[in-house]
Amino acid sequence: MEQEKDTNKTEEKSQVAPQQTTITGQHENDGKIIVTIDESNLSARADFYPPLGQGKPLSPDYIASMLTTLQITYGVDWNAIQEAALECNLNHRVIKDVLIAKGDSPTAEIPEYFELEETLQSAKKTIEKDAQRIDYRSIASYIVVKKNQKLAHRKEPVPGMEGKTIQGVVIPAPVQRHETYTAGKNTVKTEDAILAACDGRLIINDHELMVDEILEVKGSVGYGTGHIIFPGDVILDGNVADGFKVYSGASIIAKQTFDATDVIAKKDLIVAGGIIGRGQNTIKVGGTVKAKFIQNCRLASRGPIQVSSAIVNSTIYTLDSLDLGDKGRIIGGEIFTIHGVRAASIGSETGKTTRIHCGVDFTVQQELDKLNEQFRILSQKREKIQQLLQNPALDANKKTSLEQFKKQVDEQLLVISNKLTELLPKLNADENASVSCLGEIAKGTLIEICHVALYIDKPLRKVQVHLDKAQGKLVWEAIK
Repeated sequence: MEQEKDTNKTEEKSQVAPQQTTITGQHENDGKIIVTIDESNLSARADFYPPLGQGKPLSPDYIASMLTTLQITYGVDWNAIQEAALECNLNHRVIKDVLIAKGDSPTAEIPEYFELEETLQSAKKTIEKDAQRIDYRSIASYIVVKKNQKLAHRKEPVPGMEGKTIQGVVIPAPVQRHETYTAGKNTVKTEDAILAACDGRLIINDHELMVDEILEVKGSVGYGTGHIIFPGDVILDGNVADGFKVYSGASIIAKQTFDATDVIAKKDLIVAGGIIGRGQNTIKVGGTVKAKFIQNCRLASRGPIQVSSAIVNSTIYTLDSLDLGDKGRIIGGEIFTIHGVRAASIGSETGKTTRIHCGVDFTVQQELDKLNEQFRILSQKREKIQQLLQNPALDANKKTSLEQFKKQVDEQLLVISNKLTELLPKLNADENASVSCLGEIAKGTLIEICHVALYIDKPLRKVQVHLDKAQGKLVWEAIK
């Protein structure tokens, strides 16, 4: 009856993990073992209890019978069992927590996967797959990658291994899948990596890696975005806060008035509204500029500039032409253009003098100005050295040192002189440049074509001003 009671208790306990089982001998006072099997059936631990009074000690047959009853057939540690049983019987001590059997844990199979490069971990936040814009109110940064940059690297597959329980039951090897990245738009998958196929913004959507050549900033450029420095096209939905840079390796498109502090576009600058300059920085554009108006701005462009409304108190440089159409006005400021100007009106009698310079390559002019300044400074140094050398009390060593310095200055002056000689013929780039005004050129306006100047001392209407080389002066003719 006692054994029956113990068996019932065992069945109740076996429903709770880990399983704890007690199998007693024929009499209650016999030695016994309490076995605990972990819930995964991968290990069994036992507490060994000595006999009481005239009870029988733990015997090998009893132990073997116990293991058979529990179906423990694999990974049995007979040495540990025998040592514990002997210690328990001889010294009448309770020996606890002896590992009597241990199965084999299965080793997980890990399939091949592509792991994101550590330097790109901050880009893990997913973005809409087809989106070409970033809402910086929720995302404070973006990641720019270069062509052929490694985005993810391949991790070798790891084979799995079956396990076995202490009952000898085979445990299949589980499959442990790591998050893997796939190659999407503008990326290339090789045997060992996923690479960027072009410069651009990295987008991760549901573990798909994509590179977008366009960056559209929704909202304003400011502290939420930091400076915008991007290799592709930049589209600006909002304005640009004071002091923030916008650099594009391609074109910049602004959907409203563009308050510019420090701007560089290697291709075009297209502005739906106007361009308002801040500070003394020059906006630099490698291609065409289109805007409604330009105000208080320094702007240099290698391509043509098209303005539909007005240019006010600005300094404009272009290696092409400036076109303000049939309604655009130039008020104040200074214009440098190679191929000429077209506008509805130029200058203002009540405002600052408007200066128009045509036919001259401003990049050559700037280089000439820089060289002339260097020539002036070196000439002053040479003159000062010459004065020191004329001192009869001059020490011989000091005189030798000054003569060497003078020689170096003379060499530098010769180099600059040769550069000036080389650049001067390139200065006048278009002797056929002209200034066309469909309205009025105001009194006080200065027009210069290939360094030949014309001061407008009375208003001129509907005229085209050009260079008459034979007379060596600027002339104008009516526009019909």
